[in-house]
Amino acid sequence: MMLTIAALFATSIFNTQPAARTRYPRSLAADSTTVILLGTGMPRPDPDASGPSAAVVVGSRVFLFDAGAGVMRRIAAAHLPINGVTAVFFTHLHSDHTLGYPDLIFTTWVMGRRAPMQAYGPHGLKSMTDDIIAAWNIDEDVRINGLEHEAPNGYAVDVHEIRPGVVYDSGGVRITAIPVLHGSLKEAYGYRIDTPTRSVVISGDTRPSAALIAAARNADVLVHEVYSAAKLQPEKRPGGSDWPLYMHQFHTSDVELGRIAAEAKPKLLVLTHIIRMGATDADLISGVRAGGFTGRVEVGHDLGRY
Repeated sequence: MMLTIAALFATSIFNTQPAARTRYPRSLAADSTTVILLGTGMPRPDPDASGPSAAVVVGSRVFLFDAGAGVMRRIAAAHLPINGVTAVFFTHLHSDHTLGYPDLIFTTWVMGRRAPMQAYGPHGLKSMTDDIIAAWNIDEDVRINGLEHEAPNGYAVDVHEIRPGVVYDSGGVRITAIPVLHGSLKEAYGYRIDTPTRSVVISGDTRPSAALIAAARNADVLVHEVYSAAKLQPEKRPGGSDWPLYMHQFHTSDVELGRIAAEAKPKLLVLTHIIRMGATDADLISGVRAGGFTGRVEVGHDLGRY
């Protein structure tokens, strides 16, 4: 089914039709649900792992979670529409989760988007969006008033600064924001996505969180960040002695994740935002097993479909 969806979504990167005119094959099930990892990396640049981003595809609708570096290239590689997603949801406003946001705004416009992009996220997202649009004012002027004849204000974004609870509910898709604990950051969220066929929980960046465990209980898919407990040690750099403390306060180890999953009992656990520090896939799975989870687990890789 995953390969079929990939083929059905295939679209030329030069397609410039407006988002409202995009057509999808009638054979695509309106309520099919697929999770696609667009980026599984973290701040350290890795050519094999783009910045954090995941898509939950429900029929022909694409719900994007975070927009890390390289997001539009990964959207194209996943054969998802390059002229706009249904909505984007940010877990928090750290740079590695938002560096692809300008790309998402402007590339979808250049590729034909006309309707305002719907963006949801923590407080501060509105000012970030306004600053991005202001920073690219020369580009906007040339593309609108030059020979490209782009739609005026086609780069627009409708920003929804959210609070915990249901933040989206339309056409059988309900998305709930879950407050999580990401160190000293004042506002960070995970999300639960309920569709007609599946339930998906995306952790965002967080240390172990009781609210997230409750939201993920018996979910079909839990997509959760992870670092290797076995490889964690102080780093040889200025301030590197605080690295273990930082990780404990901001992130979740593979062993801790095993405990979380053992309690929440998702049908599938997918690891993402992987801070390896030299750990292999087998090492990470071993850590999850040591935490007590005996269910199905996958180490996420860019463009993986679940």
